[in-house]
Parts: sequence; structure tokens; C-alpha cells
Amino acid sequence: MDNTWMLLRSSMHSADAPQKLRPGTVPRIVRFARPHWRRLIVFLLLTVVSAVLAVSTPLLAGRVVDVIVSGEDSRIVVLLALAIAGIAIADAIIGLAERWQSAHIGEGLIYDLRRAVYEHVQRMPIAFFTRTRTGALVSRLNNDVIGAQRTFTATLSGFVTNIIQLALSLVVMLTLSWQVTVCALVLLPIFVLPARRIGRKMATLQRQAAEQNATMTTQMTERFSAPGAILVKLFGRPDAEADEFGERAARVRDIGVRTAMLTRWFLTSLTLVSALALALVYGLGGWLAIAGTLDAGTVVALALLLTRLYTPLTALANVRVDIMTALVSFERIFEVLDITPGITERPDARRVPVGPVAVEFDDVRFSYPSADKVSLASLEAVATLDTRGGEEVLHGMSLHARAGEMVALVGPSGAGKSTLASLVPRLYDADSGAVRLGGVDVRELSFAALRETVGVVTQDGHLFHDTIRANLAYARPEASDDEIWDALWRARLADLVRSLPDGLDTVVGERGYRLSGGERQRLTIARLLLARPRVVVLDEATAHLDSESETAVGAALADALAGRTAIVIAHRLSTVRAADQILVVEDGSIVERGTHDELLAADGRYAELYRTQFATEGPKDDVLDPAVA
Repeated sequence: MDNTWMLLRSSMHSADAPQKLRPGTVPRIVRFARPHWRRLIVFLLLTVVSAVLAVSTPLLAGRVVDVIVSGEDSRIVVLLALAIAGIAIADAIIGLAERWQSAHIGEGLIYDLRRAVYEHVQRMPIAFFTRTRTGALVSRLNNDVIGAQRTFTATLSGFVTNIIQLALSLVVMLTLSWQVTVCALVLLPIFVLPARRIGRKMATLQRQAAEQNATMTTQMTERFSAPGAILVKLFGRPDAEADEFGERAARVRDIGVRTAMLTRWFLTSLTLVSALALALVYGLGGWLAIAGTLDAGTVVALALLLTRLYTPLTALANVRVDIMTALVSFERIFEVLDITPGITERPDARRVPVGPVAVEFDDVRFSYPSADKVSLASLEAVATLDTRGGEEVLHGMSLHARAGEMVALVGPSGAGKSTLASLVPRLYDADSGAVRLGGVDVRELSFAALRETVGVVTQDGHLFHDTIRANLAYARPEASDDEIWDALWRARLADLVRSLPDGLDTVVGERGYRLSGGERQRLTIARLLLARPRVVVLDEATAHLDSESETAVGAALADALAGRTAIVIAHRLSTVRAADQILVVEDGSIVERGTHDELLAADGRYAELYRTQFATEGPKDDVLDPAVA
């Protein structure tokens, strides 16, 4: 039965099998397998021994029958029975050893591939993540990695085992009776063709089921996330949502019923054909035995060997499909590994000089990379990648924030403020010009030096579904509880955390949604304080907060900025009046610069923006001014 299921699965894969592999795929697979070559050799040797034992048992069983019929010494029967038992025990032990080796090979390969893909993806630029479907990327780490692992376990061992069993069985059967063997092979097309035909139908059903399951899973994922659940509560129609989900679930159910019936029909037909072949062996072999041409034991041996003949023949009929289907998983993994990271660390990477750090932009020009430079069509669910892009969004921008200064970037949405700030921690690299920290081009710095030097707080600070302690310690794993509490105190969050039943071990939920917006933002500020960066980038850190939360967050930010160089992006101009420099950014260029008072006196674009906001919002305290905090 296990063999039949394996044949069915093999046939199901055939419809989706690729016709060609990209050049160089097989040598790369060999390189991945090289660390496991010793286990592979042992695994293949065990497979060979297991195949030989599988053919030996029918011969011994036939010999038992001959001894019984001829009335020879009963001790021979006992010895043969002991031999059969010994072979069974040996086969069981070898099976366990074979499974041990294959498990180590398979799981080791899964580990190597997942580690390689995960490490590589971590080096991808942000543009890669903004375009890629997360689910498709996760699938490469799960489904494709497991498919690749199957190449070295099920497919490889199955191929070796089937070749050996087929060769040995065929030779032995032809030796015992070529007439019976030839007649048995006549039924082979009836055995193989249904497997391939039904396999194509099964593959179609499997594709449909996968598509419907993916659609159903997408709906659940979107609706069950915190933002999605809120949207459904506000605008959704519960009955319509349930009906829509029910329709998709019903399609999956119907496909499941059809698959189950087709599978049963397949198994029944194969069982019937096997029974007919067995009947033919018994009929013809029995007739020859009665005629004195064959021994009774030979007929039994032929009948038992028949199963060792049909199963390998059917499996080997699809062996190319099996191998190509398994290898395509490697190809899909290599697709991800072949994406150029774009932002790399130099071999001679430097550290930021000790002491306060100045930030300098020197005639920086930048354009976002097109999709074909940073992504894959299969990861975006498109037929071809968008080749558009490359339009310059920053046009020769220069600024200099001296050590300990706060420089504010203001201007309309889409002006290039966030893009400019993203070049400081090197989320992107400038196309020309230079971004310097402490006088050193960021492209010459090590990634570790950048992480230690630059801290960023965005308007939607991300938190993992983990404890408060874990989220804070992510910035500095070696931090003690006292240091964590100090950071919470300076972020104006210590009293709240102490009031929670689990304190630092409180789980914040997905993206921190168990906390309010202000609490979540202050927690990200506490993480920044714990990291102790010398340069701070604030990207609309107080946006979308109510007045009370904005005041609390602003006070925490003022503490975080004290003594540090800061690049602050602000929509509310009233929050950055105390900045040492204010730069007005429009269309990727700096159109004005100066202090708050200087820009108001100039009565230019900044003064116009300030008057507009003042009339709309009214006066506000400067929440980033340490004196106000």
C-alpha cells in the first residue's frame, strides 16, 4: 500500500514537472550536498543491501514450499524459516539505519538551505521587502526547501532501490521461468498507463486545491490580523464575510471529495490489475508445475517476486519527472540566492570614530531601483517584473548636522524627506555623492558600526509578538534588567509596565497592538534609549497621536535626543521650532534652510507652511525641546 501511495504521489507531480533546468543548477546542488557526502554513501549502501534482501525473501519462501512438497528433512524448513526471520530482522535494522541516515541528510540539508536563504534575505535592500509577497518568500523557506530535500531522500533512495530491485527481480524471474515472466510483463502497460493518466487529473485537482486554499488562507490572514480585524469591525458585513469564506471553503471541500474518489478509483484499479497479474502467474505457473516443468516453490517465488517487479517498473516510468520536480525546488531556492543584495559590506569596513558624530550629505543624488534589480516576478505574483524606475528623487542634496545638533526636515508629503533620512542607516545607498558619519562615508562602515551608531524611530514603530523585555533587548541583548528599567523610566513608560501583571514579561501582541499608539511609540523610544546610538533619526515619530500621547512621546524623545546628533522629519512644524537647522524639502531638493526665526523672517515657503498650520492647529509647545520636556 505504501508503494502504491508513492506511485500516486509521483504521478501527481508529473503534470507540474519542469522541462528544463537552468544551467549550473546541478553543480550547485552538488556543492550543497558535499558536506553530507559520507552519510550519502552510507545511505546508498544501506539502500542497496535493503533491495537485495527484499529479493532474497521470495526465493527462500519458494524453497520452503519445495522442501515441504518433496518431504525433505524438516530441519531444512526450520533453517529456512530462521533465515527468513533473520532477513526480516536484518531488513528492519537496516531500515532503521537507513531512516537515521536519510533523516540526518534531509534535515541537515533543510537546515543548510534555510540558513543560506534566511541569511541572504537579511542582506536584501528594503526595496526587496516592499515589493515581495511575504507568503511567497516564506514558501521558499518551507515548501521549496522540503521539496529540495526530497531529492536526496525519497527520490534518490527510491531510484536506487527501484533499479536494484527491478534488475534483481527480472534476472531471478527470467532464471526461474522466462515464459511466466514474459506473460506477466504483458500486463505492464495496463498497470502503468492508468497511473500516468490519473496522475494528470490528480495534479489538476491539486493545483485547484492549492489555489483555493491559498485564497482562503489569504482571507483568514488578512481578516485575523489586528488591522484587518479592525477594518472588518468598522466596515465589514459579517454575513457577507461568512458567505464569501463559505464559498471558498465549499470549493475546497468539493475538490477534496473528487480527489478522494479519484484516489480510490486509482488504488482499486491498480489492485485489480495486480491481482490479474498474480492470477496469471499462479495460473500459468501452476499449469507448468502440474506438467512437471516448474516446481511448486518456483511458482510461489515468482508470485512474490512479481510485486518486486511491477512497483519499480511503474516508479521508474516517472523517474525523470520525479527528479525534475524535486530539482525545480532547488532552482526556486537558487533564484532567491541569486538576487544581488545591492548593499554590501566592504572587506575592509571601518568603524565610526569615537566621540560625538556629525552627519553630512554631500551633493547626494538618489533614485529608487526598478523591480528587475531587486525582486523576482514569482515573488510578486506577476508575469514579468516592472522595468520602470530609476527616476531621480533626490537632486544634489547637501546638509551638515554638526555633532549634537538637531536638523529638522520639513515639507509636503512625497518631497523626499524620508528617502533622505533612509540613507543615514544605509537602508539604501546614494547613486552619487556621499553620506558621512563622523567624516566617514557610510559605504565604508561595517554594518555593525552603523547599527551601533544610528538609531531610528518611525511613525509606526514595529514591535514583535513577544514580551516587552524581548522587544527592548532586541536592540542590545546583553542589557541587564536595571538598564531596561532605566530606559523605560526615561521613556515615561516604567510606571505602566510595573502596573502590568507580568511586568517585563508581558506579551505586546502582533505589532504591539495590545498597547495604545502612544505606549507603543514610547516603547520603541525605550528600545532606542537602550541601544544608546550617537545619531538619532526620527521619521514622523509623533504623527497620528492625540495631544496627550504626543506630549508624553515628545518628552521621551527630548530625553532621547539630549546630547545626540538628530535628523528629525516632522509634519507639524510647531514640534521642531527648537531645531538648530530647519531644512525645507520640496521635489527632492532643499529650497530653504535656517532656524525657525530666520525662516519666518525670510517669509518664504517655510513661513507659508507655518502660517497655514498655525491657523489650522493653533499654537503648540515644542515637544522636542528639552526645556519643555
